[in-house]
Amino acid sequence: MAKTALITGVSGQDGAYLARFLLKRGYRVVGARRRSSSGTMGRLAELGIQGDVEFVEIELLEASNLHHALKKLQPDEIYNLAAQSFVAISFEIPLYTFDVDAMGVLRLLEAQREVCPEARLYQASTSEMFGKVQHVPQDETTPFYPRSPYGVAKLSAHWSVVKSPQASY
Repeated sequence: MAKTALITGVSGQDGAYLARFLLKRGYRVVGARRRSSSGTMGRLAELGIQGDVEFVEIELLEASNLHHALKKLQPDEIYNLAAQSFVAISFEIPLYTFDVDAMGVLRLLEAQREVCPEARLYQASTSEMFGKVQHVPQDETTPFYPRSPYGVAKLSAHWSVVKSPQASY
């Protein structure tokens, strides 16, 4: 039986390439899309896989929606690539950015813990977590020093996943 992978942010560049990669390995790929988004799936179409990806409506701002979707799908793997990822915009809408990029991850982790604790979760990060870097290149010992609401939110999400009971080291 094929493994099921849920990809939030499937319509983005990384999400589309990840979907193609997993499809080639025989996965059932389910892409999350927001009910309120314009929902362009052009990248999936460009890769010729739009018809191979199933879709489910997921809103990272709504915990009950996440629980319902995970219960329905029972994914083996969850890839969270969704984010409000525009650094400049994060200064204009810092609360929304933190709610989606940090609290949304906590909601997703909690739904995973309660509904499908055996599922593995990947949380996408960003170099923005390093912000004002202390040395180049960055590595595992480089201290975090975010300089934007986006960087702060993604760092919060990072630590939430790293410190999660579901985390495997």
